[in-house]
Amino acid sequence: MNKADLVQEVRKQLGADCSKAHAEKAVNALLSSIQRGLKKDKAVQIVGFGTFAVKNRKARVGRNPQTNQPMQIKASRTVGFRCGASLKGSV
Repeated sequence: MNKADLVQEVRKQLGADCSKAHAEKAVNALLSSIQRGLKKDKAVQIVGFGTFAVKNRKARVGRNPQTNQPMQIKASRTVGFRCGASLKGSV
């Protein structure tokens, strides 16, 4: 499912009086709220669905796939997701 499919699903769930633009605003609002929550609190927990959390990756040595030469990969931050019990049970 991509973002357009998600917008369509939200529109369907909200009913006939919901426009595509309104559903897209709702999806964009949710995504930007999660992004702001991660930036501010480093974690966003949606009970029953899961938890988004900022994770730190250590610097490490990797390999260039074209030349097979070792290269240094710098430390970075990424977002991880741990699913909740009800989501895990439904999948």
